[in-house]
Amino acid sequence: MSAPSASAASSTPSGASGRPASPDPSVPSASRRQVLARTGALGIGIAFAGSVSEIFAGTAAAQGLGRSGYGPLVPDPAGLLDLPRGFRYKVLSREGEPLRSGEGRVPSNHDGMAAFRGHRGRVDLVRNHENRHTAAIGVPTVEGLTYDPAAKGGCTAIALDGRNNVLGERVAIAGTAVNCAGGPTPWGTWLTCEENEDKAGANGYTKDHGFVFEVDPVDPRRTGAVPLTAMGRFQHEAIAVDPRSGVVYETEDAFQKPFGLFYRFLPEKPQGGRGSLRAGGELQAMRVPGVPDLSAVQETGAMFGGVEWVDVPDPLAKETPIRLQDFGKKGITHAQKLEGCYWGDKAVYFVSSFAKSAAGSAADHFGQVWKYEPHKRRLTLVVVFGPSTDIQLPGESPDNICLAPRGGLMVCEDGSGTQHVYGLTKRGEVYAMARGRQNIGTPEAPEWGEFAGVTFSPDCETMYVNCYTPGTTFAVTGHWNH
Repeated sequence: MSAPSASAASSTPSGASGRPASPDPSVPSASRRQVLARTGALGIGIAFAGSVSEIFAGTAAAQGLGRSGYGPLVPDPAGLLDLPRGFRYKVLSREGEPLRSGEGRVPSNHDGMAAFRGHRGRVDLVRNHENRHTAAIGVPTVEGLTYDPAAKGGCTAIALDGRNNVLGERVAIAGTAVNCAGGPTPWGTWLTCEENEDKAGANGYTKDHGFVFEVDPVDPRRTGAVPLTAMGRFQHEAIAVDPRSGVVYETEDAFQKPFGLFYRFLPEKPQGGRGSLRAGGELQAMRVPGVPDLSAVQETGAMFGGVEWVDVPDPLAKETPIRLQDFGKKGITHAQKLEGCYWGDKAVYFVSSFAKSAAGSAADHFGQVWKYEPHKRRLTLVVVFGPSTDIQLPGESPDNICLAPRGGLMVCEDGSGTQHVYGLTKRGEVYAMARGRQNIGTPEAPEWGEFAGVTFSPDCETMYVNCYTPGTTFAVTGHWNH
């Protein structure tokens, strides 16, 4: 089923619930420092600004961060994935291959993904398929696991042994639409998000879309295909769960004005557990006083206290999309392309992939990473990518992100040209970890499939990542401890 492994030659490398509150005047004023990083051997320059160490402070990833990258990327003779010397990849699954369950073919458009600890050293991967109604290969419909038979999105689950050999591959949920990202829960399930808000009757759908669904990676029938309607109906991207309070943070990927919002969901059963989110809760949107558009903030280190959370008038968006609803005279805070989201060190981090003033944003940037601390009700801009450098350089439009044990932060690029997975160290150095070689265009107008779903195995020995198209799931191993 899987393609053979390939390798590069070896060498060592060089929060809480509550109602809106007033701003906190004790929050420090903005600060700034500029960092210019280069990958050297590749000759790629990527500029960003920010106190990058804030991203890793107190996290497991901070304990053994590499001081630089793993060296230059070595061209892959198989033409799939370039890696540094000493790293190898294995293709776990490719679009169009038979699912081992016999339920049909591996669907198109591999996107968000998470890895869960299984029994006896097993790893259970859950993988999104961002399929629209026009997708080439939809997720096969399976009785008991299908929400809307007319929709082609969903998730598949891959069971692996301790050596990343595929033990099984099956449908985990079907009949959803445009499953982009999501996030793991503290109780070991995956929340898959629909980046779509079509109602029944649009594009042939028989049910409303724009919801979050819970997926059990081991036995999907324990979660079924039940929309978590209280978490809102909008163009979901990613989620992160505060393991202490049970609050779920949600990003909205809207690239046309009015742009998306940053949400939190206060569950009725904050103690969590599989199925607990079905009990409902309260959905709120973030308001940063005096900041209607996050792109207007250009100073890294800028801090905003007294962040407010405002009840969403109509979470189901029966008549009006949430981002267009009336949030009162003070309005609400928007941002273009809110994407990746994760929890670490008592804070939630989220990404604005890019902002373009030509599209209606207050200012331009090639990516921001924001940090929200619930216990302080404080929002901080910790990293900004571009556009203070050559706009043609890669490194623009960060998308999926994850904390990489002993390696800092891994960022999937979603921009133009050849696509990369970049690493970001505690010292603020950016290095290329992987480069895609699958040309999906033509020699005259080449395009490359973006990366998505980067995640690490529970033992931190394998990085899993998807190529969006042609849909391919890779397992990357090597000397991560360096």
